[in-house]
Amino acid sequence: MNEYTNPMDRGYNAAHDRDDSHGHSHGGGGGGSFGIGKSTGDLGIGIGDLGFSFSLGPVPNVQAIAAKIRPGSKRIELAFTGTGKGTGQGQTPEYYGKKQRQALREVSQANRVDFSTHSTIGIAGLAGMDQQGSFSKASKNFSTQEVKRAIEFAGDVSGGGPVVVHTGEFQRPISDADWNQEDGEHKGKFKMFSDEEKRASFRVIDTRTGAVVQEARKNKKVARPVWNTVKDGGEYLDFDGTMKTASGTSDSSGKEIYLDYFGNRLQPEKRVPEYNDETGTFKVHYLEWDDLKKEAKEMTHRAKEVWRDWKSGKISKKEFDDSYWTRFKSVDNEKEIKVRPEEAFIISTLETNAANSRGWGYYYGAGFKDNVDNLKKLNKALKLWEKIEAETDEEEKWQLMKQTRQFSEFIPSDSEMPTKLIKDQIREFSGRLMQAQESAASQFAQAEEAKDQIRHIESADTYAFNEALDSYADLGISAMRQTEKTKKEGRYVKPIAIAMENLFPEQYGAHPEELIKLVKGSRRTMEKKLMQLGVSSEEATKKAKDHITSTFDTGHLNTWRKYWDADPKKTIEQNDKDFDKWSLDMVRKMVKEGVVGHVHLDDNYGYHDDHLAPGEGNTPIREMVKILKEEGYKGEMIVEPGADFTTDASGFHSVMKTWRHFGIPVYGSGAGSVPGSRTWNEVGYGWFGQQAPPYFTFGGYSPSEDWTLWSGVQLE
Repeated sequence: MNEYTNPMDRGYNAAHDRDDSHGHSHGGGGGGSFGIGKSTGDLGIGIGDLGFSFSLGPVPNVQAIAAKIRPGSKRIELAFTGTGKGTGQGQTPEYYGKKQRQALREVSQANRVDFSTHSTIGIAGLAGMDQQGSFSKASKNFSTQEVKRAIEFAGDVSGGGPVVVHTGEFQRPISDADWNQEDGEHKGKFKMFSDEEKRASFRVIDTRTGAVVQEARKNKKVARPVWNTVKDGGEYLDFDGTMKTASGTSDSSGKEIYLDYFGNRLQPEKRVPEYNDETGTFKVHYLEWDDLKKEAKEMTHRAKEVWRDWKSGKISKKEFDDSYWTRFKSVDNEKEIKVRPEEAFIISTLETNAANSRGWGYYYGAGFKDNVDNLKKLNKALKLWEKIEAETDEEEKWQLMKQTRQFSEFIPSDSEMPTKLIKDQIREFSGRLMQAQESAASQFAQAEEAKDQIRHIESADTYAFNEALDSYADLGISAMRQTEKTKKEGRYVKPIAIAMENLFPEQYGAHPEELIKLVKGSRRTMEKKLMQLGVSSEEATKKAKDHITSTFDTGHLNTWRKYWDADPKKTIEQNDKDFDKWSLDMVRKMVKEGVVGHVHLDDNYGYHDDHLAPGEGNTPIREMVKILKEEGYKGEMIVEPGADFTTDASGFHSVMKTWRHFGIPVYGSGAGSVPGSRTWNEVGYGWFGQQAPPYFTFGGYSPSEDWTLWSGVQLE
């Protein structure tokens, strides 16, 4: 009699179409992996498919994990809460030495249980964002090291599988997100507050430091000079020296035609303000957000043109580096070049600052050459009069004062000796020279600094996104190498994969479209890194797909509900159905895009991530799981307890409620199909979650616990 037909298991595992393929083989577990098969009829979900999240903390963890296995958990996710140096309250992967890791492996092997790993919840995103909203390479390195610790733990304990990593790369407005602006039935359906589209703000950083330069706000105008451009029908001298007549103020390619005050065309970086003859001042106007969008579009055209000239050899590398657009050096295609409105906001401000500095520089430097020439003349006159005074008799020197004017225009008719008067003039002109020199030089230096900062201006969104891709790609390579090490040591189950989790709506990575971009972008980045190491393109693509994936969290997706812009003409129920349709569409899209490799099941009411048991809130979890199964998802589904630790008898009751929510029979092959079988109402708060075994293993069938390994694995 095998273990699946043992009478002491009566009814517990009674599905007739058993498929025992849980994760101790490559690929790890499809539907019905604990033998439930099609027990639910519509979804095909069994007890073995639904795992349990277990936070490692101040408890005897090996025994506690064993207790969670007894009621039927065949998949357990081990989660860490600590960062840096581990503590009893905040444990880290390195809090577990070789013996503890060996004990966990024994528990897994003896009970045929799959472990997955959740890296510390103490980090959110791998772009390196600090508490001030800036981006630090040190913060980025700290976060990636925390995940590497979890990767190594997974290799030692789990033998593979997903390593969950929280996203949350940077803060961004919701109303202006690309996915919220795209045409379709859900366009503009999300906003963080009622007039977010008018008050949203965007941070811009200096790529040299990662520090925030300024925050661009949509409702804040930017004062800027009106640039001197050609008038419609006016003539101007083009760059090639030909005289042309303008049709409008732009050329045939749509670029604005900037002129100096003599009708010569200028490059945009050297444009000058328009002079108002009537007021005797230079014209100024205010740029609003729509103006900045146009400005950004024009800057994008300029950046693409300079990039094309550099790629074609039309301009040198130095000339490209000296341009405003050197930050686009690493792009592979000009389609990737885009200047954003917030960047145009800061660039316009810096250009105005640079123009102001240059203006003062010209002002201070205007008389510099005259001062130099005057000093030369004065020094020459001084030498002459020093010689004359030395050769003149003391009694006759008074007559020299009358002759000073005929020798130099700089010597006034006065009662002083010529040399003293000349020295006074030299001091005065030297002072003017130093003032002009220092003032003009510092102003031109400030103008150059502004220009150099323009070269390193980038939206925090794009900067952080690329930093995140770099981090996830590096961790994907670490997961790949740890997988290879695990294979050599004989502990291999399946590839270790970084599984980035959609977190909270306020930060990037929470929206399904963002999660797709993160996963696919990280895979492309990993592919490039591997090919640089000599890996073939085909192999690099496969490796990247094996080792970078995502964790889809049902509850986190449901928290978008609070930002759904409800239609006032519809009822609450109708708006809820509209949101549910959107969320289900997103689930299907994520699976079809091939980015879902792990699933967390938890519920809420759409406001906060309180981790109710599935079915206890308003998340359409059954429908989500149905879509996952329809699209061929075969990975883990982990129930993440939360509220039940406080509001119910134990956190494990979240798992039991999930079994009930999916209609999974525990006693008997179906509801009431086995005579004498107990119903959910009878067993829901029975032995499940307790450390003692269920009633039916008592008596002669009860295994002795007199002789057990310290890990809890029985010698029998």
